[in-house]
Amino acid sequence: MSEHTAASVILGLDPTWVAVSILLVVYGVIMMERYNRAVLALLGAGLMILCGVITQQQAIAGVDFNTIGLLTGMMVIVAISQKTGMFQYVAIKAAKSVKGKPWGILVMLSVVTAVFSAFLDNVTTVLLVAPVTLLITDALGVRPYPYLFAQILASNIGGTATLIGDPPNIMIGSAANLSFLDFLVNLAPITPLIFAVTLLAIWFMFGRDLSATEENQAKVMRFDEDQAIKDVPLLIKSLSVLTLVIIGFTFAHSLGLEPATIAMFGAAVLLFLHTLGLPMQDKDHAYEKVMADTEWTTIFFFVGLFIIVTGVEHTGLIEAMAHQTLELTGGDFVATAGAILWVSAIASALIDNIPFVATMIPLIENMAPTFGGEAAIVPLWWALALGACLGGNGSLIGASANLIVAGFAQRAGHPIIFLVFMKHAFGLMLISIAISHIYLYLRYLS
Repeated sequence: MSEHTAASVILGLDPTWVAVSILLVVYGVIMMERYNRAVLALLGAGLMILCGVITQQQAIAGVDFNTIGLLTGMMVIVAISQKTGMFQYVAIKAAKSVKGKPWGILVMLSVVTAVFSAFLDNVTTVLLVAPVTLLITDALGVRPYPYLFAQILASNIGGTATLIGDPPNIMIGSAANLSFLDFLVNLAPITPLIFAVTLLAIWFMFGRDLSATEENQAKVMRFDEDQAIKDVPLLIKSLSVLTLVIIGFTFAHSLGLEPATIAMFGAAVLLFLHTLGLPMQDKDHAYEKVMADTEWTTIFFFVGLFIIVTGVEHTGLIEAMAHQTLELTGGDFVATAGAILWVSAIASALIDNIPFVATMIPLIENMAPTFGGEAAIVPLWWALALGACLGGNGSLIGASANLIVAGFAQRAGHPIIFLVFMKHAFGLMLISIAISHIYLYLRYLS
């Protein structure tokens, strides 16, 4: 516990109880989904400072600006890229490639979702693909739920594969100094197997009953993907910058650069190219539109969340929890990795995986001295990433992408029922974690 925390907490209250109470109340109200989660996180952050748990300087130091910069940069790049219509183009092209057949469309849209989720991020991907999915299922005359269900799972599985695919990975990569290439080499190999097993299970659940008339299949085949492309010059600029950013992520570690630097620089370059040659007034309007399309709610949610977790960390509670976890596993590395994987998965199904990972990061950091330093605990980071990202598939509130898809379905008149989704998804999530456990054991723990 810091001296400041012990000395200056409000009314002389126990700082641990104050910090934990703030954390639990914020997490609890976030789960109710009745208030904006960014506002709740910032309220909690403010209370951590006002109640004397931490100072403003400690709060600012606790914000991981590498994560914030990486998220912001990628959001700006995607906000500009989506204006080209390339995501809709790919989705329609994929649906037509299987001749409009219902099961084929489900598979192809899931593949598109998984791939985009790995190289953009899963939240952005479902924002762009889900509306096209609803359009296609409406033309087919089929129930959209199996398609949206598959896309939710695909987005979280695809997002597991890379540093930028899922917000928990961004947080883990920044905290543990793991590069884009580290994630690609260590997590990407197992995701195709998990994806294939998941699709097979979805076929047994829904695939055998999916059917559409030839007339409705013909409607899908009449979609013109070329009309989806709205701005060819911007498409070329966006793809060029995006490709260079991905290459930059791959070599960032060897160049001594942080992912946030590459993402923010890429965003600045694309903003410059997007507005090049426009009159000043149009430039300002274009900038404002891109900024409006950036997910500031997510950014400020992260800022507040980092400060809340910093407050709890300063009380010494997370360090104590790390020691308690090691006692329960007998200090055995294999048992500890397994516990992190399974606890992360189940917890991430019950609460949003982002706040859970924010809490787990300092806990794992505190385990480093026991197991021989930072390099020795890298498999624990992979266990956390797999558990949190794949665990997000366990329920509708497990990941941000899930809630976005559910919102689209609700507005389209096809609400996704929480318990129905969980009945279908939780078992599939457990299967994916079992596969991950075997993978971790064979590759790192045996």
